[in-house]
This record gives sequence, C-alpha cells and structure tokens, in this order.
Amino acid sequence: MKQFNKEVFKDAWHLIKPYWVSKEKKTAYILLAAIIFLNLAIVFINVLFNLWYKEFYNALQEFNEKAFWIALGQFTALAFFYIISAVYSLYLNQMLQIKWRKWLTDEFLNKWMDKKIYYHLQVFNHQTDNPDQRISEDLNMFISQSLGLSLGLLSSVVTLFSFISILWIVSGPLHLSVFGFLITIPGYMVWAALIYAIFGTWITAVIGRPLIPLNFNQQRFEADFRFNLVRIRENSESVALYSGEEKEHGHLMRKFADIFENYWKIMVRQKKLTWFTSGYNQIAIIFPILVAAPRFFAKKIQLGGLMQIAQAFGQVQTSLSYIVNSYTALANWHAVADRLRTFEHNIQSIKALQSINNNIKYKPSDYLLSVKNLSIMLPDNKTYLIKNLNFELKPTQSLLIVGPSGIGKSTLIRTIAGLWPFGDGEIELPQKEKTLFLPQKPYLPIGTLRDILIYPNGDPSTDNEVLKELLISLNLKYLSKHLLDVNMWSQVLSLGEQQYIAFGRIFLQKPDWIFMDEATSALDEKSERLLYMRLFKELPQSACLSVGHRSSLLNYHKIKLSLLGEGNWSLEPIKKSDSAKISYLKEEFA
Repeated sequence: MKQFNKEVFKDAWHLIKPYWVSKEKKTAYILLAAIIFLNLAIVFINVLFNLWYKEFYNALQEFNEKAFWIALGQFTALAFFYIISAVYSLYLNQMLQIKWRKWLTDEFLNKWMDKKIYYHLQVFNHQTDNPDQRISEDLNMFISQSLGLSLGLLSSVVTLFSFISILWIVSGPLHLSVFGFLITIPGYMVWAALIYAIFGTWITAVIGRPLIPLNFNQQRFEADFRFNLVRIRENSESVALYSGEEKEHGHLMRKFADIFENYWKIMVRQKKLTWFTSGYNQIAIIFPILVAAPRFFAKKIQLGGLMQIAQAFGQVQTSLSYIVNSYTALANWHAVADRLRTFEHNIQSIKALQSINNNIKYKPSDYLLSVKNLSIMLPDNKTYLIKNLNFELKPTQSLLIVGPSGIGKSTLIRTIAGLWPFGDGEIELPQKEKTLFLPQKPYLPIGTLRDILIYPNGDPSTDNEVLKELLISLNLKYLSKHLLDVNMWSQVLSLGEQQYIAFGRIFLQKPDWIFMDEATSALDEKSERLLYMRLFKELPQSACLSVGHRSSLLNYHKIKLSLLGEGNWSLEPIKKSDSAKISYLKEEFA
C-alpha cells in the first residue's frame, strides 16, 4: 500500500476483466471503440491547431489581413469539430461507466450475498470495514477512474507520437561549442521535453507517494463516520431513552477526529505536491519560448514558428508528464483498487472458511426436520457448544429449546439455518420456501407495511383488505390505515409491535416449518398465549421449533431440548404436570 506495486495492478485487472468478457461485452466494446475514436479525433484536431498556430501568428506578424480572416475561419471549423468530439466523448464515456457499474455492482452483490457471506464477513472477519461503501462508492470511483486514467494514458501516447515529429522538425538543430568542439543536437526541443518530464515525474513520485495510504485511510474513516451516524438514526429511541446524546456526540467527534487528522495530512502532502506541479507546469509555458528565442531573434524562424514550437513542446511535455499531472488521481485510484481487492480477498477467505470448517451435511426433506450426530463448536474449533445432538421434528410437532443465556440456543438455530459453519453432522431440512425463521428482533425492510407483511415469501397479489384484517386481528388496528405508507417501520414500531408483525407473516404465509428465536420476548404472557393458540388453530399441520426462557412456553410445546453446557444436552417430552394447561387453553381459544 506504500507504493504502486504489481499485486495491485494484477488484482485490479481481475476486477476489470470480467465485464469485458461478459454477455454485455459487445455493447461495451462498441462504446469503448467510439470513445477511443473521439479521443483520437481530438488529438488529430490538436495537430491541426498546431499547424494553424503557425499560419495565424505569421499573418499577424506580416499584417496580412486576408490571411488573418482565413485563419479565423479555419479556427471556427476546428473548434466546431473539437466541441462535438469533446461532448460526445464525455457522453459515451458516462454511458459506458453506468453500464459497467450496473454490471459490476450486480456481480459484487452476488458475491457478497452468496452463501450468507455478508453475514459471515460481519461475524468472523473484522478486516472488511463498511462493505456498503465499497459496493456503492468504491466501485463507482474505480470504474470512472480506471476509464479516465486509461483513456488519458492512451491520449497521451497518441499525442506524444503525433507531436514529437512536429517538434523535432520545427525546433531544428542546436549547435553548441564545447571546449572548441562544435556539437550539434538535432531536434533539441524533444530532448529538452524528455529531460524536463523525467525530472518532474521523479520529483512528483517522491513527494506524492504518501498520498496512497492517506487516501486509503480517508475512505475508511469517512465510511466509519457515516456508519456511526446511521447507527444513531436506527437506534434513536434507545439513545434518547438513555439520554446518551453527550456520549454519542463525543464518540462521533472522536470518529471525525480521524477524518480531520488524516485529511490534514492529505492537505499538507497535496500542498507540497501542488507547489511543485504548479511551478512545473508554469515553467513549461515559458521554457520552450526561452529555449527557442535565440533562433527567433536570429531571424531563423518567424513568430508563427516560435508559437508552433511552444505549442508542440507543450503537447509533448504534457504527454511525457502524464504521471506528474495525474499523480493525485493515480493515488486515489490505487487506494480504491486496494479497498476493492481486499474486499474480494476477504470474501474468498470466508468461502475458504466455509468449505474448511463446515462439515455439516445439509439434505433436503419434505416431511421432517432431522438432526443426526450434530456437533457445534465455537470459531476456535476446540470448544463444543453441543456434542452429537440427535432429534427429529415432524409435522404437527413442537419443540422448545431451553438453557441458560449464552449456552448456544440461538447458535443451534443459526446452524439449522445454515449460518454457523463450525461443526459437523447431518441436517435434513425442508425447502426454504416452506420454512420461516423469526429472530428475536424481526427484520422490517424499508417500505410499506404491505411489503413488510409479505416479506420474504408472501404472495405479492394478496389483497389489501386481507392485510388490513390481519393487522386488526393482531391488535394493530391503527396501522391498517397506513398499509401503503412508506416508512422506517423498525424505528416507528415498538419491539412488541414488530413481533406481532412477525407472527402476522406466519398467519399470512402459512409456512410448514416455523423456527422462533425468543420471538415473543417483548410480549406479555397473555399476548403470547393468544398468538400460540392461534398458531395451533390456523396451522395445525405445521411444525414449530422455539427458543425461549419463559416457563410459560412449556404450555405450547410437546418436546423439550435442554442445553446443559460443555456440549451436553437432554431431550424429553414435556410432562403433563408441565403442560396441564394446554387442553384448557385450547378449549378457551376455541
């Protein structure tokens, strides 16, 4: 990260290549070819401008009015075609950028969300900060900068070869007498431009190299700060109840201090770089005139020839000084490419972690949930949460998982869902379309209440009246008027109301297999009882697996799985003395 290295460019190529061999490659190559053609046209027009300089300034020197107006007419035509080329070059470049970004964003989202990698990156890999920023911002910057820098390099190379011969011819030879020897340097302005550019590139690299890690860190610090702002917005009620504004303000300012300090370092470094590049580019304006002035005053060239030399020198020098003029952009590109490549490497490391550690075999099943010889471990692969667990759950059956906090109850649910990779054994699991998992804090996507109730497997064509009646039956009558309102409902609704919504998904989507991880923890026991009894009545063939601490949950399940610690467990039917209320509750509900 401290310098431009082959590894970064190699990984950057792996990011660039897939789009250019994808199904969209035909459109991409047509757009790229058009952009290159327009860029070459701009270079050609600049060559014609160079020839125009000679005619125009010679006309001025000779007070030739007719030639002056002819030259203005030529300028108008050249400027017209230059403007057209510049406008459509930009337009087509942006078109290619957005098409490429759409494709690459889709690819990264697939990689990020495949096999629950987005979850595992957050839980098991702490090196990938802010994946949202890498996908939304870094991809955009990487594409735009890759196109801009590569097309800029192409233009610089073409410009160099277009003008170097012109500069060689118009500058002529330079005769020097050194210790009595006559030395002739043909095309001396070309050598002057080359030496000038090499010197400038070396100094720029020395001054600007620290910008690479600084820009990398700036991206990270900005994303961290934004993430913490979003966290406060998402948890505004909790912060307000704790009266934690002062603490949060202090925390945010400490995060911003990282931005401030790093940006200050960037400012200082860019100031040094700008001191040099500004002086370098300003000297480049007068340098060719100073060098060519003796020939002009010796009347070996006219004013037009002098201006042509200056303009040609400027084009050659600018082409040779590509790194000098683009160093800040190159440093930004390097930082962005580094963030994307580390993101992709971390995704690959998670895939490797999944394949190495996950010896749990998942098999599809239509009629039961079967767990055979299942062992679950912590990420150290040494500490057992559960050893050799065996049980079956069939339709109409209900299982309650109990045990002290932190003993592995939720981890067992995660393992059944395919989220926890550390363990071995075999799980036969119904298809995901037939299952519904309810975490303690339900996920409510941003959108309408209709969208939330249908999420994830509901019928999109469900009538609104059905949804309104469902809300009313869940004691959420006031929400039935807001069914089509878009809101951040996770902040508007209390946790208890959110858990009602989660049960609403059960009654609406009618899954055959229901997995609940403390899904009624925020509800009172009466509400919990009514929801479970409604579940018995409306989905009598569905199987239910619950995690919870309340003893009242024994009333609604037939089997109890107790986790005892150090991998031990016990499985037993719930005794009649524990569940004597069940028949009464069923009668009362009926």
